[in-house]
Amino acid sequence: MFARLASQSTRRALQKAPVQARFASTKAQAGSNKAQIAAVGTGIIGATALAYTMVDNNVSANMADEGLHPPAYPWYQNSPVHTFDHAAIRRGYQVYREVCSACHSLDRIAWRNLINVSHSEDEVKTMAEEVEYEDGPDENGDMFQRPGKPSDYMPKPYANEEAARAGNAGALPPDLSLIIKARHGGSDYVFSLLTGYVDAPAGVEVREGLNYNPYFPGGAIAMARVLFDGLVEYEDGTPATASQMARDVTTFLAWASEPEHDDRKKMGMKAAIVLSGLTLLSVYIKRFKWAPIKSRKIIYNPPQ
Repeated sequence: MFARLASQSTRRALQKAPVQARFASTKAQAGSNKAQIAAVGTGIIGATALAYTMVDNNVSANMADEGLHPPAYPWYQNSPVHTFDHAAIRRGYQVYREVCSACHSLDRIAWRNLINVSHSEDEVKTMAEEVEYEDGPDENGDMFQRPGKPSDYMPKPYANEEAARAGNAGALPPDLSLIIKARHGGSDYVFSLLTGYVDAPAGVEVREGLNYNPYFPGGAIAMARVLFDGLVEYEDGTPATASQMARDVTTFLAWASEPEHDDRKKMGMKAAIVLSGLTLLSVYIKRFKWAPIKSRKIIYNPPQ
């Protein structure tokens, strides 16, 4: 009897041994898999960092490389219920015409775009007629000069890119039609750039022909400071300080980059009012129609 019990206990021990060995081998394999995954992940991260370093080795932590971030200004047109300040657009166009148009073009704006925005139709026609445009050919096949019309686009200061670079020491003045949309910071950037000319700090060298402006990427800009107090004389008597002119011309350029701004906001307000009214009407009709149905009591009287 004792021999039988001993043989049974020995058999049970032999049956448990493979199970314990199997579990032990599984735990060891899981640990090795985790180590392999960690090693592969580390290798991928290292290879990515090495490739990034090899491809772009000019990464710099210096803020001057990207330009100082402009502060946020409370522009009147940024409010959801406000349109552009049209008096500022008119003054801004005057600053552009008397100061900026000597170097910068406005290719996407025609004279007619100013009608009922900053000038009357008669004023626009008069301004357009002051500029000569090449037209033709005539009945003899020759080109001729004619006074401008409201359908003509703003005149360019230079005939081509080469002439523009030759007149600005190799620098190309950008077109200002979409400058607000094309620059990070938009109106804040343009205003800060126009008013941000300062002397270069100690240790910063600006080569000859360039000017220091911390808001411009790199800090060195070919355009010199152009706005000074009293440079223009506003028709409405507004004091023509440098900051006032910068604000006005920035507002004008913001309108030039988005002429449909006011109409879009007006349409949005109309749509919001109409949709709100329809929503309230639909809620009332829904409750009026469904209230009796949902509140009724149905009683079933089975036949006797």
